[in-house]
Amino acid sequence: MADPPGCCRPCATCLLCLYSCQWITAKEKRKGLRTTKCDCSWFLFLFCVFLFTLVWLYFAIIILNDFHNFNEFIFKQRKLWLDWSLVLLIATAVLITYSAVLLVLALCLQLCGQPLKLHWLHKTLLILTALVVAAAFTGLGIKWAEEWRSARISLQATGPFLHVGIVGGMTLLAWPLATFIYRTRSTGLKVFLLLVYCAVMITLYLAPLGIASPCIMEENQLPPKPALVGHRGAPMLAPENTLMSLHKAVDCDVQVFETDVMVSADGVPFLMHDEELTRTTNVQAVFPERAALNSTTFNWTDLQQLDAGSWFLERRPFPTVQSLSAGDRYQVTKQRIPSLEQALEAAKQSNISIMFDLRPENHSDYQSFVNATLEVILQSGIPLQQVLWLPDGFREQVKQQAPGIQQVYGRKRLQNEKEPLLHVNLPYQDMSSEEIRQYRQDNISVNLYVVNQPWLFSVLWCSGVSSVTTNACQVLKEMKHPIWLLPSSTYLMIWIVVDCASFLAILWAFLLLK
Repeated sequence: MADPPGCCRPCATCLLCLYSCQWITAKEKRKGLRTTKCDCSWFLFLFCVFLFTLVWLYFAIIILNDFHNFNEFIFKQRKLWLDWSLVLLIATAVLITYSAVLLVLALCLQLCGQPLKLHWLHKTLLILTALVVAAAFTGLGIKWAEEWRSARISLQATGPFLHVGIVGGMTLLAWPLATFIYRTRSTGLKVFLLLVYCAVMITLYLAPLGIASPCIMEENQLPPKPALVGHRGAPMLAPENTLMSLHKAVDCDVQVFETDVMVSADGVPFLMHDEELTRTTNVQAVFPERAALNSTTFNWTDLQQLDAGSWFLERRPFPTVQSLSAGDRYQVTKQRIPSLEQALEAAKQSNISIMFDLRPENHSDYQSFVNATLEVILQSGIPLQQVLWLPDGFREQVKQQAPGIQQVYGRKRLQNEKEPLLHVNLPYQDMSSEEIRQYRQDNISVNLYVVNQPWLFSVLWCSGVSSVTTNACQVLKEMKHPIWLLPSSTYLMIWIVVDCASFLAILWAFLLLK
């Protein structure tokens, strides 16, 4: 097979060696090699694996917003702390790089007129890649199904740019496709490939008809920036559910400190999220024989002996821990479990609201927990409108004893709602942009959790959400504008220009190569 002009023989030999693992230097030895139907099938499989892995890379980036939940889940199961997001990204990068390099080699071989003889080692690795990615998708669907809804929301943020990128990629594919079509002798194969390619391109050209992003709007239609709610304070800057975390959240201009309350064995409400103390304290060193017990079995004197900060420096739950100043590191080591009374006093002095869950909800003594918590709130002197009550248990009792407390519901409104909802607190996956707009029109405050990534914050901002609960208050604080905002007329122009440029480039590729 003669080397085409512009493709030197050493280059073709190297490409064939990398793709086929055969170092064939003599031109006459390559004459017997040709691309068979089986080779074409493996190339198609390679292309599908690349796309499959590329889609997984997109999902991996999207789920980073919620990956801290996964790290906490693994710790509760295995008592092992590791930032598994790094493992995910590194593994995904290796898989996508491998399949991308093979695909580029195959396209270069096709342009150089060389046979596509994929080596059995590459075939095996490609099958393993497909199985690993399929297992990842399966595990995501079984254990973390809500992330499918996160992906749907992400398309509102990335849809216009994905459209441009995919159209560009498919346009570049016209060159090797035209080369293959002009060289193959099978008329049926030519017609099939052309029909498939044309169908895909027409679908892509019309794809913006189905893209609905809340950020496609005029500048003067942009709703106010959502208020920030500190998730357990500012957990990227200080140990969660500590007074330091509360003060760091205040520095981030949060309007609400979101926390979790438990009640000790002697009736003192304190801040703690987990039912066990092992993740966020040194209970295993101080009380090793009681480390696995529920937090509510400890009395307040015992709880005050625990270090609630050093774990933050040891485990580094977020990359931001590495950038802490020496003063902050020293302050971290001095943190203790705060009581609800201390948190209310700090919130009162900082003039921020406090929102909390009362845990565990299934405890047999839950009513006494409610009574103890209410007593502390009423005695603290904090204005009751600064307290946002989340627990559903004994809510009517709370309304009667402290009518000034703001009631926040963890559900959507019902059709026959007796008392109109004023505040709702939901996962960000549970509300569509249309529902957010409708609640906003009806003067219902909507808080969505947990929002850490700027792209997600931008979409919810454009949708008109009232506030978001976040771990990354220091990041979202600096955002003065959504990441992108396009008037509909500008997006229409981009759509038309991209489609026309793509069509002309494809036409040029087929005419030039002919």
